[in-house]
Amino acid sequence: MDGGEIATGLPKTILYAGVPEGYDAVVTAEVAATGTGRDVLFVVRDDKRLAEAVTALNFFAPDVRVLPFPAWDCLPYDRVSPRSDIIAQRIDTLTALLEQDVPGSRIVVATVAAVLQRVPAPVVFQGASLSVSQMDGISRERLVTFLDHNGYGRSDTVMEPGEYALRGSIIDLFPPGFDDPLRLDFFGDDLESIRTFDAVSQRTSGTLETFNLKPVSELQLNEDAITRFRTGYRALFGMPKSDDPLYESISAGR
Repeated sequence: MDGGEIATGLPKTILYAGVPEGYDAVVTAEVAATGTGRDVLFVVRDDKRLAEAVTALNFFAPDVRVLPFPAWDCLPYDRVSPRSDIIAQRIDTLTALLEQDVPGSRIVVATVAAVLQRVPAPVVFQGASLSVSQMDGISRERLVTFLDHNGYGRSDTVMEPGEYALRGSIIDLFPPGFDDPLRLDFFGDDLESIRTFDAVSQRTSGTLETFNLKPVSELQLNEDAITRFRTGYRALFGMPKSDDPLYESISAGR
């Protein structure tokens, strides 16, 4: 653990051995709380330890923002996508790290697998958020276009992060970083209300005046990206077969 720098300019290392499990969270909380505003990376063994570390850090350092960063639950280029809640959490952390002039330190809690996995360059998420405000308003068409272009999937009923549903003048959506989905009620192109609701009971749980929408996919499959993939794929592997699931899925923007 980096405990600062000594006069020689070399990092000072502090070794803690034989301590009860969970004490590492205490030390990390102290480093963040007494730091110089620099972010702290706390690497844990697996998802179980990640959840335990986040709980412990929130207890020992309630004033320090904790950013969980889990690994995908599938392999790259697998036929299944990572769980939507995992992607939502990862993107919420990646976009949070782009915020400037944040007071104090933040603790990023990542697993070993998450640290070893490649992530998109910061430029991918710069300017990729959309601010939605009841006061400033937003057109229904612009909102739906943003959802379609940033990885949100349309469904009949919104249950998981990354989904949205159109029901007449109402748009239900579940953005990354939110505990509950949102319900936006439009009158024409005027946004009349923003409410949170329980995904199971569908009952309203609160109201908002503004919120930020973030992408729900680390890979932006826009027209340029799909064209580059198709060209590179054919150059490496030749013309794809009609039953090639990877080529067909990405060509369709999935």
